[in-house]
Amino acid sequence: MKSNKQGWIVVAAGVGINLAFGVLYAWSIFAGKLQETLGWSKTESSIPYTVAIIMFAVVMIPAGRLQDKIGPKWVVTIGGLLIGLGCILAGSMTSILGLTISFGVLAGSGIGLGYASTTPPALKWFPPEKKGLISGIVVGGFGLATLYIVPLSNFLLSRYDVFTSFRIMGVIFLCMTLPLAQLVKNPDKPVASTNKAGKAPIEDRTVTEMLKTKQFYMLWFMFFAGATGGLMTIGSLKPIVKAMLGESAALQLVAFAAIANALGRPMAGVISEKLGRGKTMSILYVLQAGALFLFNGLNSFATVFMAAAMIYFAYGSMLSVYPSACADNYGTKNLGLNYGILFSAWGAGGVFGPILGGKIADATGSYEVAFYVSAAILIVAAVMGLFYKTSQSRHSYVVTRNG
Repeated sequence: MKSNKQGWIVVAAGVGINLAFGVLYAWSIFAGKLQETLGWSKTESSIPYTVAIIMFAVVMIPAGRLQDKIGPKWVVTIGGLLIGLGCILAGSMTSILGLTISFGVLAGSGIGLGYASTTPPALKWFPPEKKGLISGIVVGGFGLATLYIVPLSNFLLSRYDVFTSFRIMGVIFLCMTLPLAQLVKNPDKPVASTNKAGKAPIEDRTVTEMLKTKQFYMLWFMFFAGATGGLMTIGSLKPIVKAMLGESAALQLVAFAAIANALGRPMAGVISEKLGRGKTMSILYVLQAGALFLFNGLNSFATVFMAAAMIYFAYGSMLSVYPSACADNYGTKNLGLNYGILFSAWGAGGVFGPILGGKIADATGSYEVAFYVSAAILIVAAVMGLFYKTSQSRHSYVVTRNG
């Protein structure tokens, strides 16, 4: 009972920390103000955000190794300091280079350090049967961040200049992350399975062993495809909906999408425990691809929001299914580092997808073809998911031939 109570404390702390790390969702609002204040172009104002995405994904790898070695509390603490101080420092920068270093490098690295160190320790406090649910709850905080961070950003920018707003946000993030970081810790040993059918314990595998399995490359490509397709479209959905249905509908979409994004994480985690990780993502990718194929022909509030909900739900689902799949295959002992390397697929898709979508939109004058390309990529990943099986499936059940 004591272990379970502590486990839920770690989960709650992880949710709160990820709510702060959702600062990435505020960048589009700050970018608009930077364009007005400093006369930056859209491309220039996107550079700090792009660098933050890259640093987020890149730092996940050493962060995973670090939290496996020294414990998640210290890594999350460093991450919280970097994101808070990065935003405070951004409030004193008026150049692209300055904001790229402060927000892109420092805050982006802080997000990577913290995000890498919230899900792995939470998973270790619960039996393997709850991996999907627990990872979904923890990363759900990141998805829900839009609900508070967008109105908070708008509130600050309506009363202060963009630089003061950056500094205030930095102080808020320090106050959120540093106390919660002290609650994040690993159990003395991972909780064993409670399944009475007799599941064998999952073998812990190193990075070298992980990279020798075909499952890693299947998961990496599926994750990359989902991130490419998801982030290519998510970044352009708001302006498209604004053009189709107006500013009010577009603003409602932001809140609606945040809920769908967050709900996808625990719900897909639970479903994947029953249905299997690969089949779950195959179904969601097919539904997401269908929404993208149909999106440009939709013209009513209800149908546009249903399609958007499916896109965001499927995207959010990835972020609970893939860490769970990583633990299924390679255990929890080295999960921080192993998932950090797998997460590079998200970083690659996060850079490739928006660039590809932007180039197609520039060449054709609309995102219609970009949506079709995104859907096609998702269909390829969905087919791969049908053939996916965990590398430890042969060890999944203990066969008691001798009674």
